[in-house]
Amino acid sequence: MRINNWSTAALLLFLSMSGHAQERKNLSLDEVMQLAFSNSNEAKLLEAKVKAKELDYQVTKDIALPESKISGTYMTMNKPDVNLKINSGGDASSQISTNQLILGQLSVNMPIYTGGKIKHSIHAAEHAWKATELQSLAAKQNLAVQALHLYIALYKAQKTKSLIAENIKKAEQQVVDFKAMEENGLIARNDLLKAELQLSNYKVAYQEAAKNVRILNYQLNTLISIDENTTLDEIQLTEVSSQPHLGQVEDRLEIQALQAQKEIAEDQLKIAHSAYYPTIAATGGYAAIHLQNIMTVTNAANIGIGLSYDLGALYKNKKKINSAKHQIEETQLNIIQTQDKIKNQIQEAYQEVILAQQQLKLYEEALHQAQENYRIVKDKYDNGVADTDDLLEADVQLLQSEINLAIGKANTVEKHYDLLLANGQLNLK
Repeated sequence: MRINNWSTAALLLFLSMSGHAQERKNLSLDEVMQLAFSNSNEAKLLEAKVKAKELDYQVTKDIALPESKISGTYMTMNKPDVNLKINSGGDASSQISTNQLILGQLSVNMPIYTGGKIKHSIHAAEHAWKATELQSLAAKQNLAVQALHLYIALYKAQKTKSLIAENIKKAEQQVVDFKAMEENGLIARNDLLKAELQLSNYKVAYQEAAKNVRILNYQLNTLISIDENTTLDEIQLTEVSSQPHLGQVEDRLEIQALQAQKEIAEDQLKIAHSAYYPTIAATGGYAAIHLQNIMTVTNAANIGIGLSYDLGALYKNKKKINSAKHQIEETQLNIIQTQDKIKNQIQEAYQEVILAQQQLKLYEEALHQAQENYRIVKDKYDNGVADTDDLLEADVQLLQSEINLAIGKANTVEKHYDLLLANGQLNLK
């Protein structure tokens, strides 16, 4: 079939794009947190930093390997005056003519003792890799919890939107009923206007909730690095049943990362101390020389031990040692400060969980009260005892109680995971 109508083609293209834009996905809370932990752009950048430190460690390990060098030299020269001091039985120097030199060398240098410099340098690089890995894990866990907060906020917005939509249907039917009653002279027009006004307010609140859903959906898609046009299906949260408890400060990755940094500082101190010791290395080599018309040397192998000592370290190295000691003290103080901060975070998160659980019970009671209140007011209204204001107010209170309960359930889940993070018990891989 040939499409000759440009407007028809444009419409088909728009429908195709709309179908793509309306892609839907159902993601659980655990899946969202795992995507943020491993699939987000920030998480990939953190992994790249860890990989860089691992490669640095592999490079540092090579300093323990022997150094091997091979070189070759070819040179042309003018014709020099050669005066041999070796007794050759005659005046041979006048008969010698040379203008080429070929030199080949192979040398091997194997460190035997460096005062611990090589060993501690490798340890420092390994601890730097470990510290970066722990810092990366802590940052990725924070990304996962950030995704959790967006996911919970999206749930709240979706639930609010859904509950308001249900009330709009009820309010629309109420307006229909009131119109019929007003036409039959059973109620005043003012009562109808009040019902219509409440319906309009519900529709405004619905539009606000729908906007929040779209914004939060987009932000979550961006964080977990999925197609930004994906619409997440209505979220279903599973209530947590475990009782909260206070964790140990040492379980936090931040503390473990700081401990690794302290080990780096201790390695640097040992490296500084190594300058006070001599360096011993085994050496070996081979050389071949050819000087045209004069000399050829082959099989010139050598092996031995080299010793070196930096006398300047006796008066220069003290400042490096003091600097390394200061770094250890600074890191230890940082650990203590971070421990205090984490203790406050754990206590705050624990109290937030307790509060969320207490509030949830109150929200459940409030919903039962609002339902019973609406039933009583509706019964009174039907019997002409209560007026329209009482009925509409009871309806608003019931809607607010339903929204509060949904939010309260979400808060218990959110605060539970916040406590897991504070306790260092958020297990993501």
